[in-house]
Amino acid sequence: MAIARGAVNGEIGEKCTCRDDFKIPAVLSSGKRLGSGPICSQWQTSPTSRLACNKERLDMAEHKRRFSGKNKPARPSSARPSSARQAATAGGTSSLAADEVMIYGIHAIKAALANMDRRVIKILATRNAADRIRRESEARGLVPVIVEPEAISLITGPEAVHQGMLLIAKNLATMDLHDVMDKRFLVVLDQITDPHNVGAIIRSAVAMGADAIITTHRNAPRETGLLAKTASGGLDCISMVHVTNLAQALIKLRDFGFVTIGLDSEAPHDLANTLYGERLALVLGAEGSGLRRLARERCDTLARLDMPGTIKSLNVSNAAALSFFMAARHLKIIN
Repeated sequence: MAIARGAVNGEIGEKCTCRDDFKIPAVLSSGKRLGSGPICSQWQTSPTSRLACNKERLDMAEHKRRFSGKNKPARPSSARPSSARQAATAGGTSSLAADEVMIYGIHAIKAALANMDRRVIKILATRNAADRIRRESEARGLVPVIVEPEAISLITGPEAVHQGMLLIAKNLATMDLHDVMDKRFLVVLDQITDPHNVGAIIRSAVAMGADAIITTHRNAPRETGLLAKTASGGLDCISMVHVTNLAQALIKLRDFGFVTIGLDSEAPHDLANTLYGERLALVLGAEGSGLRRLARERCDTLARLDMPGTIKSLNVSNAAALSFFMAARHLKIIN
C-alpha cells in the first residue's frame, strides 16, 4: 500500500505542533488514515493539506490564526457605525408622530413616492435598495439616507420584510362620503381591521378597478407599514372614506344611486345572479362574525358565493377578490 501523504511534511507518528497529544497518521492514496488514536484537527478538516501544519513548525498563535480563524485583525477606526447607531441617527419608531406612518417594501414605497398626495418625510435604504428607487426618489427631490439592512430591521422589527428600504411619511387624508357620490364601484368594510385581510382587500380592490373603500372612524384599519406592505402599493392608489355611522352611510349610498349588496354566506341567492344596476357598493363583514345586524338590514340585498368544491367558504380577503372580479365584470370594467 503506497502512502500518498505520509512523510512529505512530517514523519508518521510525529507529534503535531498544534497539540502535543495529537499525532500525524499515515494516509493512503484513497485518503483513508491508517491506525487509530487522536489526530491533528487540521488533518481532519483540510484533506488537501492534511499535514501542512506539522513540518512548517508554526507557533501556536500563527497556527490558530491560519486554521481556526481566530485572532482576526481588529476593526479599523474608520469602520462603518453599528446598526443600532445608524437606526438611532436616522430616527426610530419612537420618533413617529401620531399622524405619521412607516412604509416598507419596494412596491409600497414606489407607490407612496408616485402619490403626490403623500407627504414624504425621509427615506432610509441600503445602497442597492436606493438604486432600485432612484428614479422615484429623485422625482420627489428626495435623497435616501444610506444605512445597513440591520438598522432598518431595528426600526421595523425583525419580522418585517422591508427589502432594504423604509419610508417615513404623513398619513393620507381621508375623504368624505360626498366625495365619492359620482363613482361607480365602492367597497364597504364593516369592522374589518386585521391588517393582513385589509391589505389584501385593498390590493384586490385596486386590481379590479374599485374607486374607494369605506370604513367607520371607530373601527377603521390603522394605516401601518404592515397594511401598506400587504396591499403591495394599493394603499396609495385608492381613496379611503371614513364615516361615523355605517348604517346611515349605506342609506346615503342608496340615495346616491348605488345598489348595496352585502356578502353573507347564509344569503338566499348567489352573487352571480344578484348583481344589477350601473353603480355598486359591495359590503363585507368581519371574518367570523360577518355583517352586523343594522348593516345587513340597510343593504338592498344579500348574496353568497357558491363554491363548487368540497370547501364551501373562503376567508374574507379571498371572498372579496372573487366578488370584486364578478362586480367589475358586471360593470364592464373588465371584459
